[in-house]
Amino acid sequence: MSRFERVKQWSTFARTWHIYDAKWQNPFHSAKIITKHLDGKMKPIYHPSNDCGDHVIVINSKQIALLGREWQFRVYFHHTGYPKAYKHMGNVNGALWIPAWQLHDRDPTLIMWKACYNNIEGSLLRPKFMARLHIYPDEKVPEELLENVTNQIPGVRPVPKSLDQYTDKEKEEFPKMFDYKEDFVHDYKGLDNQVNPKEAEAIKTLFAPKPIKYY
Repeated sequence: MSRFERVKQWSTFARTWHIYDAKWQNPFHSAKIITKHLDGKMKPIYHPSNDCGDHVIVINSKQIALLGREWQFRVYFHHTGYPKAYKHMGNVNGALWIPAWQLHDRDPTLIMWKACYNNIEGSLLRPKFMARLHIYPDEKVPEELLENVTNQIPGVRPVPKSLDQYTDKEKEEFPKMFDYKEDFVHDYKGLDNQVNPKEAEAIKTLFAPKPIKYY
């Protein structure tokens, strides 16, 4: 066996560490990609009974995005463990349906965790797969974990940059739809020196505030 073949074999059987940025990403679409690395479906040696998956680190889970009003209408089931009639064990007991926004406010990592958990086939290997999933609400990750990362999983959709992230050079080179003339007047001030006085008076009437009539 050549050295190249040995490296290929080692990289196939070794557990690789991946990192995924969940900022502005749909957690349920992202879970379909993350779980393929957790259970090892991205490897040629995959088999449903083999535990050949990799580790995945998810950052910025606090900034995930849901469609429309899904934050209000998506609910998660939870049971306190006590019957509903046991008022002395808590204010609310029994079966509860918690909205997504409330669950995300309590723990910013739970929605992403539940999306990955439900996307993995229920078997005896699922707890082992989920043990290799490391979710963090922000970019603060322990250094001992970042030292093992060798690959970054691309996001489901591209994240646009905000205006404060563009440099001055990029703003100047950005294509313009039209250029203002040198003698362009932004408001009615100074129109007497630029246009005909009669036209200036007509334009002033357009910009002048109209009186409010009280009946």
